[in-house]
Amino acid sequence: MSIDEEMIRALGDEPLDWRYKALPPGAGGTVADYLAGGPALRDFGTPLLTLDETALEHNITLMARWTAEAGVTLMPHGKSTMAPELWRRQLAAGAWGITLANLPQLRVARAFGVARLMLASALLDPAGLAWIAREIDRDPGFRFICWADSVEAVRIMDAALRGTRRPVEVCVELGAPGGRTGARGPAAAREVAQAVRAAPTLRLAGVAGYEGSFAHDASTAGLAAVRGYLRGLGELFKGLDFEIGEPIVTAGGSAYFDQVVDVLGGLDARLVLRPGAYVIHDDGFYRAISPLRPREPARPGTPAREPFRAAMHGWARVISRPEPRLALLDAGKRDLPFDEGLPEPQHVRGKGPLEGARVTALNDQHAYLAVDPACDLACGDVVRLGLSHPCTAMDKWKLIPVVDDAGTIVGLLRTFF
Repeated sequence: MSIDEEMIRALGDEPLDWRYKALPPGAGGTVADYLAGGPALRDFGTPLLTLDETALEHNITLMARWTAEAGVTLMPHGKSTMAPELWRRQLAAGAWGITLANLPQLRVARAFGVARLMLASALLDPAGLAWIAREIDRDPGFRFICWADSVEAVRIMDAALRGTRRPVEVCVELGAPGGRTGARGPAAAREVAQAVRAAPTLRLAGVAGYEGSFAHDASTAGLAAVRGYLRGLGELFKGLDFEIGEPIVTAGGSAYFDQVVDVLGGLDARLVLRPGAYVIHDDGFYRAISPLRPREPARPGTPAREPFRAAMHGWARVISRPEPRLALLDAGKRDLPFDEGLPEPQHVRGKGPLEGARVTALNDQHAYLAVDPACDLACGDVVRLGLSHPCTAMDKWKLIPVVDDAGTIVGLLRTFF
C-alpha cells in the first residue's frame, strides 16, 4: 500500500488533552488507550461533530466498486477530509493515489508517505517547487502529477526545477469563460502543451479539468453545461501528443463523475476521477446532486441505484428557550458547515425525531432553531443535526469521534488542515 503504515499507527500514540475540543473533560492518555476503554457517544459534550463508521465503510466500498465496474481510475481528493487514516482506507479499497489542492496538503501527504499524488493546480511557489524537487530526487518511488494552464506557469516551474533528476508530469488544464482556473479555450491549451513539451524539467502527461465550475445542480441545463465542457476536454486530448505511455485524462468531482465517465470513457487514456466528498457524503448539497443519491428506478422493473450515506452529524445542546418559537443551540459557524445550506435538525436524544423544526441562522457559537410552540424541546436536550458539505465541516475539528451503530466510539479521526 502506498502509505506509511507506521505513521498511521503512530496516530494511536497521540496524547489526548484540552487541545481537542471534541473530547469530554477528563479524557486523557493516548488515543489507543482511550479507545480501549470503549467510550460512548453519550459521554461526549456539545458542540460535537461525529462520523458514522458503518456509513464510512459503505461509501468507500461503494465508490471503489462503482469505479471498478466503470473501468476508470479513482484518485480521491484528499482535501475534503485531510485525514490520512481515511486516505489509507481509500487506497486499500483500490484508489490509485490521492489528489490534493495546495502545497501544505502535499506536505501532509508526503509526511505520511503517500507515493502517488496529483496536485489539482499549478505549483508556482518557489519554496514549494524546491521542496517537490527534493522529494522527487529523494524517493524514486514517488510519482507526482500537477497541472498548468498558462505558458507563464510552465516557465516558472521549469526554471525552478532545473537540476531535478526526473521530470515532473504535467497535465494541461482546460477551463472556459466563467469557470475557475484553466486555459481559456483549446488554442490557449495547445500553447501550454507546446511549452510543457519544450521544457526539459517537465513531461506532458495528459489533460485535466473541473466540470463542477459550470453547474451547481442536476437540472437539464446544468448537465448540458457539464457535458459540453467535458466534450471540449476530450477533443483537446485527442489533438495532443503525450510523452508518457499511458496518458491521463482527469476530471470528476463528487457531483458529476457519472457524466465524466459517460462522455470521456471511450478515450485511449487512463481516465482519473477525483471525487472527495463521497467518503463523508452529507444531508444537504451532495444528497441532492450526487450520481449515487436516493431516487426512484429509471423505469418499472429496474433496480434503484444504491446511494451513498451521510456519515457526518452535528450534535448541539439547547441552552436557551427565550421565546415559544425559538431555541438556541450551542453550535455555530465555528463548529458546523453552513456554506451549502444550514444544518438540518433531525432527532432529539432520548425523545425521538424532531418534527417541524428548522435552523434559521448561525452565529459564531449559536444556532437559531425555529420550533413549534407545542414542541417539548427543553433546555439541556441534545439535538442531532444533518449537515451539508463535508469539505467545510472537517476543517473545524482536529479530532473527530467515529461512532458505531451501538453508540460506541471506535475511532478518533485526526485531521491535518
